[in-house]
Formats: sequence, structure tokens, C-alpha cells
Amino acid sequence: MKYGYYPGCCLNTTCKDFDTSIRSVFRALDIDFEEIRNWVCCGSSAVHIASRYLAVALALDTLAKAQKQGRDEILVPCVACYARFKQALNEIGKDQGLRHEVEETLKHKFTDKLKVTQPLDLFGTEVFLKRISEARKRDLSSLKVVCYYGCGTRVPNHSEDVENPQCMERLMRAAGVQVLDWGLRTDCCGGNLSLTRTDIAYKLCRDILEGAKEAGAEAIVVACPFCDMNLDARQVEIGDRYGTRYELPVYYYSQLIGAALGNPEKELMLPLHFVNPRKVMEKAG
Repeated sequence: MKYGYYPGCCLNTTCKDFDTSIRSVFRALDIDFEEIRNWVCCGSSAVHIASRYLAVALALDTLAKAQKQGRDEILVPCVACYARFKQALNEIGKDQGLRHEVEETLKHKFTDKLKVTQPLDLFGTEVFLKRISEARKRDLSSLKVVCYYGCGTRVPNHSEDVENPQCMERLMRAAGVQVLDWGLRTDCCGGNLSLTRTDIAYKLCRDILEGAKEAGAEAIVVACPFCDMNLDARQVEIGDRYGTRYELPVYYYSQLIGAALGNPEKELMLPLHFVNPRKVMEKAG
């Protein structure tokens, strides 16, 4: 089976490390994928406030292109893009008038075969957990991490406890990483307040960084580009504000899986991090 792949605007620009590392994991695990040709922005974060129709049509434009290219299952790493696609499909599922309007505009009738999947869910299946565990080439067993879901990553897999998800923990254990328990895995980092109420975002991020330190973590593992930006790019500013230094690298789950599988460092793109991730990685082996 060949999956369609949607990087979206974030992974195509500021979060290139997420995009490159997850593609390298796909290849290492023999996951056949193809980037959707001529994809467009899904409209996440802003468009739905201005226009319900445009928010649905923008997301479905890319999904229509995917189906026309023979791809019925789409892998979407970005939490915000994933939510926007799922919301758009839900909207046309319950509103036949809207569905007809969008299908007329896009000149495409959507089939029930269409499925939008987060790679986190795909990797978390028993098949891929076993494949990751058996394919490990690098020992990361001394690396102590906490998994941080934030407020957006906890909803894709409905078999998960939304207050206490464990899919990233299982993935990290399959990759041979030492996972610590903590109580802030689903707290919000204030990503949507980063520009309007930076003071609140700083406070929320400070609480998360403090909690990770108290748990004994040497690094934080994330699945959301917005959480990564807040906890990595702003970590020094947050430390300055509160008179401390955290020095907690923030990794995408795909980077640690890739490291465990022995993927080349150029495919992990560690130099793009703000908090130096190499020191902890080298210590781990």
C-alpha cells in the first residue's frame, strides 16, 4: 500500500526537521509513501474563524487531489493540519448541502475509502512497534525522556485515554529510550497565545519545563510543531524571564526513532534545534 503524505506549511518551512526525520523513518521502516502533488495550505489556525466554507474547502482541496492521485489514506504529521482535515471530513459528513457545494467547487466526489492518519498512530500499531524494536541499531537506553502531548495530540486515537495517553511512551520504549512518568503530558503550552499573551505562554511553558526537570528528564519528546516552537525556540527566553537555565533538548518522536534506527544525522536535522540536542544524544550513545 502506498500512502499519500501531506507535510503542510509548517513541515515544509520552519519545522523541516520534523519533515525530514519522519520521511527517513518511513524509508527505514519500508513505508511506501508519496507527497501529494500540488497540495495547498489546509487553512489551520485562522481560516475557520473567517469562513466555515473556506475552511472546509481548503482542507478538502488537498484530499481531493490525493484521491485523484490514487491515495485513499493520507499521513499527516502536523497536529493542527490533522485536526483541520478531520474536521472538514466531519463537516461534510453531517451537512449534505455543504458537501454538495464543496464537491461542485472541487469537481470531485469523496468516497468513504478516504482516511486521514497521524504517523504517530501508524507507528503505534503492534506491527510497527515490533518492527522498530527489531530494527534498532543504536543504544539509547540511558536517555531519560518525558513524552509531551500538549492539548492537540491527545485526540487522534480514540482507544487512548485522552487524559493519560501512552502511544508516544510505547513508541519510545520500542526505540529503546528510557521513558519517565510525569503529570504534565497533556497540559497546554499556550501555543495559541504565543503572540497575543506571551506572558501566559511563558508561564505555561515554564510549568512544563519545571515538571520535566522534576521528573528527572534529560529531554522532552513532542509530536506538535507548535509545542516544539514554544518549548525549544523560547526556552532561553523563558529561562531569562524566570532566572534559570533548563537546557532541556526537545525532540520530535521521529528524530529519536530515526536515531535508534541508525539513520544518518543529516536526516535527523539536529542542528535546527535552538537548545543543543547533541550533548544529550552523545551521552546516550
